[in-house]
Amino acid sequence: MSPKQAAMGTAENVDTGEDIGASAAGFGVSYAVTSILSALLVVLKESSGVVHDGLAAITGHHWVTHGLLNLIVFLMLGLALNRIIGGLRMTADVLVTIIVGGTILSGLIIVGYFI
Repeated sequence: MSPKQAAMGTAENVDTGEDIGASAAGFGVSYAVTSILSALLVVLKESSGVVHDGLAAITGHHWVTHGLLNLIVFLMLGLALNRIIGGLRMTADVLVTIIVGGTILSGLIIVGYFI
């Protein structure tokens, strides 16, 4: 391995099997869950005028309310999972799989609805 590869952190010299901290794990899982819930809310807003108009009435625009709900869910779930996961062990590989899986699933939910 060249010094450049070593400096860039290629897979050959990075141990992704190490446990990660509770905050990283908690907020990483929170991101994945929030992403999926956000996609489901997109579908719900698009299929229900009552939900769409209700969210718009709260802040003046449905996307602002949607974003605030995402932020609240992400922070509250992240803090809760941080405490719960504090006693659990999670490797970087597992967290990356959860994050990528949640992101892909979210995209598929939205694309699937609009197709």
